[in-house]
Amino acid sequence: MHSKILIIYEYKNLFEILNEIAESLNFKILYCNKKEYDQIKFNPNNNYLTISQKKIDGINNLLILDNLPLKLEKILEIININFLKNKFVNQSNIKIGKYNLDLNSRKISFKDKNLDLTERETNLIIFINDRKNVSVKDLQKNVWDYSPNLETHTVETHIYRLRKKMKEIFGDEDFIFNINNGYSIN
Repeated sequence: MHSKILIIYEYKNLFEILNEIAESLNFKILYCNKKEYDQIKFNPNNNYLTISQKKIDGINNLLILDNLPLKLEKILEIININFLKNKFVNQSNIKIGKYNLDLNSRKISFKDKNLDLTERETNLIIFINDRKNVSVKDLQKNVWDYSPNLETHTVETHIYRLRKKMKEIFGDEDFIFNINNGYSIN
């Protein structure tokens, strides 16, 4: 699952306050200055939010808290709302090969064509794309929550239907393909 990381940029007092209650928060807290910020290796699977007292060029997802004092509850509410906004934006444009996948609307698109997906199809695409080569048993266990020993053709049926939809809308017969007794996305 994606992790939430709050970066507190040259705002020592706020860091000290939040650090005292860090174990009760639903995000990780880091304190940094300009030099330390430039050295952070951002993991694309994480949701980052940077807090500062002033505008800083070149920093994405920047929350400026300059209207203090605020109650701690209000500060935490503002932080959590901004994490939610970031997550929504990040989920609206996931690159899957040549396609864009919008998890919020469950649509996959290429150029001017769109295809509505079911929740299961969306989860299937994300799971295969993240792992590159996935067996039927992995899909049964992780996407369907089935026992991997269960004899079923649910996975194959869903992949067949998804391939058919992709061919009808995009003319793409190779979106999901078989590889080493499993599936991969082109």
